[in-house]
Amino acid sequence: MVGRPTQAGGIVLSILLILSTDSCKAQKGDGCGRSLLGPTSGTLSSLGYPRTYPNNSVCEWEITVPRGNRIHFRFADLDIEDGDCQVNYLRLYNGIGPDRSEMVKLCGMGLTLQELIESSDHQVTVQFMSGMHHRGRGFYLSFSLTDHTDLITCLEKGADFPEAEFSKYCPAGCLTSKEEISGTMPTGYRESSPLCVAAIHAGVVSNALGGKINVVSSKGIPHYEGTLANNVTSTGGTLSNSLFTFRTSGCIGTLGLESGGVADSQLTASSVWEWHGLWAPSGGRLKKKGLPWAPSHSDLQQYLQIDLKRKKIITGIITTGSTMREYQYYVSAYRILYNYNGHWQSYKETNATKDKVFQGNINYLHEVRNNFVPPIEARFLRINPLLWHQRIALRLELFGCQIQTVTAGPRMMSPFNPTPRSKVPPRLGPTTATPDIRNTTVPPHSENGMALIAVLVPVLAMILTGLILTIVCACHCKNRKQNTDGTYDLPHWDRTDWWKSMKQLLPSKMLDSDETVRYSSSEVGRLTGRGAVPILHAEPAEYAQPLVSGVTMLGPRSTFKPDEGLEPGYSDPDLYDAPMSHPYAEPLPASGAEYATPIVVDMSQPPAVCSFMGPSTILTKPETGKLRSPYDTPKNVTGQVTPTEDLTYQVPQNSAQKS
Repeated sequence: MVGRPTQAGGIVLSILLILSTDSCKAQKGDGCGRSLLGPTSGTLSSLGYPRTYPNNSVCEWEITVPRGNRIHFRFADLDIEDGDCQVNYLRLYNGIGPDRSEMVKLCGMGLTLQELIESSDHQVTVQFMSGMHHRGRGFYLSFSLTDHTDLITCLEKGADFPEAEFSKYCPAGCLTSKEEISGTMPTGYRESSPLCVAAIHAGVVSNALGGKINVVSSKGIPHYEGTLANNVTSTGGTLSNSLFTFRTSGCIGTLGLESGGVADSQLTASSVWEWHGLWAPSGGRLKKKGLPWAPSHSDLQQYLQIDLKRKKIITGIITTGSTMREYQYYVSAYRILYNYNGHWQSYKETNATKDKVFQGNINYLHEVRNNFVPPIEARFLRINPLLWHQRIALRLELFGCQIQTVTAGPRMMSPFNPTPRSKVPPRLGPTTATPDIRNTTVPPHSENGMALIAVLVPVLAMILTGLILTIVCACHCKNRKQNTDGTYDLPHWDRTDWWKSMKQLLPSKMLDSDETVRYSSSEVGRLTGRGAVPILHAEPAEYAQPLVSGVTMLGPRSTFKPDEGLEPGYSDPDLYDAPMSHPYAEPLPASGAEYATPIVVDMSQPPAVCSFMGPSTILTKPETGKLRSPYDTPKNVTGQVTPTEDLTYQVPQNSAQKS
């Protein structure tokens, strides 16, 4: 539904009709298709393209560019049914009027013309004739000044160019193409999208002027959003192998309406609606909760004004409707006025005589973006609604940047840089685009931050590595020194009382490897003679004790307590030439007693020649009865320990005592 004032709709339709008439004033005939003749470039097509062109029709386009220039043409499609170009054909002439001369005459089905066709003058006439035919799409072509040697057509897609980065020139009038695009800025566009149509949607070039585009190809994404921008509706797209984005001269960022950088006092309006609350200008901020801005009357004299406090470069605008389900109001068409050098003027495209009418929202909720190509330089900006749904209601945000100025003054010259550089602000051409749409798969680099990180990270890593190595080496040296000081190279935890108590709680199989006595390499080196053998000292291996009185939890380990010490006058034999003896007895079978017979080595008669691991003399348990047993007292069948005279465990007698 269009706004109630029929006068508004009539004015907008009249403006659009005048613009269409002006853009096509150099064409005549009944066979002209959708075309746009810009000041330096344009697009031509046959009637009904890409459908079959009508029978018995004719059209002529007269193209004129500034003197001193020439024109060249590039064909996107040529499909004219005629074998000899007698009835159906496309003819190009140098000049306009009766003095024109023919350049080329073309016809045929599905022709691909890669080369450019160039004129010899600044004026050209294009003539299309059709007679009786049955099929054929007609033609679709682009033209520009010969200065733009990289001219492409409106049908060329991102997938047609395998380069990672490239530059091309888009002609004016690519909205005549009916090709669809997928994607949006700054995310990027699907590879199957036409480049020039996507560039218009992104705000890089305008449909009325065309211009240079700088394209960056990147890896594709799973899904592409669809939005409405600059009279182009993009559709959602699925996963693609690659996408492309555009580089621009860089005026990026919002100007503070949504973020609050623009104060409420900087927002004014022609009038304010008071109904179920105040629909104030401060409600005109994009994405703000509450009531939007709405005027007291919906007519063509209403506006919302933004004061930016200083002159800035304004490159685009985003608008929405009320965004409230209960009030589905929105503006569907508007124009822009700005205050430049103290007086108000309407925004117009380059070489245009009429105000530009911007397409607004198509519903109350979704955002619509429009770019100003060329950008606006102003402090004050007004949005003047021309068409609306039910009544005027609006929220908005502006894109742009600060104007860089050069401050003149004395400068200190460094002896290392005797010729200082003067900072010159970037020159804004007539087709300067807005946001700097970069390759979104590569994150932007912060030069200062990245340089600092590149220096600090390696230094910190080296310092941390050095500290760790120093601590590890110190601990290693300390442990090694402690190991060489003792006669036995025992683990530290094996020499502590804590470990001794803990070993009683662990299964014997877990401790078997820990009970092995290891000799220090330094002691072995000092033990060279039989007579110089020092007395080796080691703490005796622990023997198991019952955990709870009356209940034992002994494993397969020996339960005999080792000798308490050496008897007076006893000399230790050569430990390296004497046979090895195990201080504990082997366990008896499970069916027998729980305590095993000890193994006793007869040390009184050493063999004459023995190897380190030679055989040893083993004495068996004597069969004694009533004498005091030199062995441990076994438990009875019920698991209770049979009491002895005074000790639960007794020390086995050595060979010296027996003798």
